[in-house]
Amino acid sequence: MTQSMNDTKTGGKELKARCMPVVTEMVDRWAEGKPLNPDSGKANGYYRLTGWLLDYMEQHGALPNGVHAMPEGRDRLNRPEPSFPVDFDAFTEGFTLPEQDPEAP
Repeated sequence: MTQSMNDTKTGGKELKARCMPVVTEMVDRWAEGKPLNPDSGKANGYYRLTGWLLDYMEQHGALPNGVHAMPEGRDRLNRPEPSFPVDFDAFTEGFTLPEQDPEAP
């Protein structure tokens, strides 16, 4: 059991690296037309959503579905950022997780 837990943790980091281009594309599509944070030049919640999505995929090995609330956060100047809902059924439409490299250990 311990071995499989360790494999999951290591595989999770590899999964994050493999999925980052897909996650970036999905979050960029989500961000279109949303107000920009003047400090980052990205939509408010962009980095929170990116991190949440990568963590979700690491834990579950799948894309989320249904509506999930992004947690409240703080920007780099420690200003509060409110929670916001994301409909992942629409958000993930047309996207799949990249296949694992068959050559990988």
